Amino acid sequence: METFLTLFITVIVFALGAAIGSFLNVVVYRLPAGLSLLYPPSRCPKCLHPLRARENVPVLGWLWLRGRCAHCKTKISARYPTVEAVTGLLFVLVFGLFGVSWQTIGYWTFFAWLVALALIDLDTMTLPDPLTQSGLVVGLAYQAIAGWQTTGSWVGAIQYLVGGVIGAVLGIWLLDGIALVASVALGQTAMGAGDAKLAAMMGTWLGWKLLLLAGLLACGLGAVIGVGAITLGLLRRRQAMPFGPFLALGAIAAALWGDRVLSFYFSLFTSNPGL
Repeated sequence: METFLTLFITVIVFALGAAIGSFLNVVVYRLPAGLSLLYPPSRCPKCLHPLRARENVPVLGWLWLRGRCAHCKTKISARYPTVEAVTGLLFVLVFGLFGVSWQTIGYWTFFAWLVALALIDLDTMTLPDPLTQSGLVVGLAYQAIAGWQTTGSWVGAIQYLVGGVIGAVLGIWLLDGIALVASVALGQTAMGAGDAKLAAMMGTWLGWKLLLLAGLLACGLGAVIGVGAITLGLLRRRQAMPFGPFLALGAIAAALWGDRVLSFYFSLFTSNPGL
């Protein structure tokens, strides 16, 4: 019975995440184009035929349609169900780690923003201000509520809020500093202003310690992927590459496992009383 209940809850959480992922697909497509996120309803981008209810079910709708529009048979990108499935899996992972908690709701929200921003950056090499700025504001609100939930006092709420502000400021300084050093080294502009704004948003959610870890992971992953892409001929030297996806991956990893990584790191410098 317990196993069945766990499976049922997992399916519900995955379905919720996949539904959010379906909306993120809409955001990624429409926001850069300046289109309404709510109207018109989902439709084929080729023939504009509206999707029926069962065709709009996350992941399953694409499978039922066999990856093609039911009306004009135009191929539908596999990225749509992939984003839905990945978002669903992220929701399950967060719930598995943090259970029924305010932190779970917060990280579900944070990850949704990160997925949308990462995909938009991949498509357009931009990080829209409406997303980074709204994500920053929501992150500060999350910190205030988390502080109240943790301490039960306004003092705690203010302390957590200040921590979020410090994280945001550090995010801007950190990315601006990295961009300056990289631009001098390469002799060209290395990063756009949107990366610093994304880092500021990340700082409000993660705090300064986890932000530093996320930045380190993003830089390391970006360097490895960039060198690999150049070696394989997929990217030219000095060709621009979006950094937002790496920041998003670093932030997700730091949010999920950062506390454990930092605890292990600091334990290396703590004397062992048994020695």
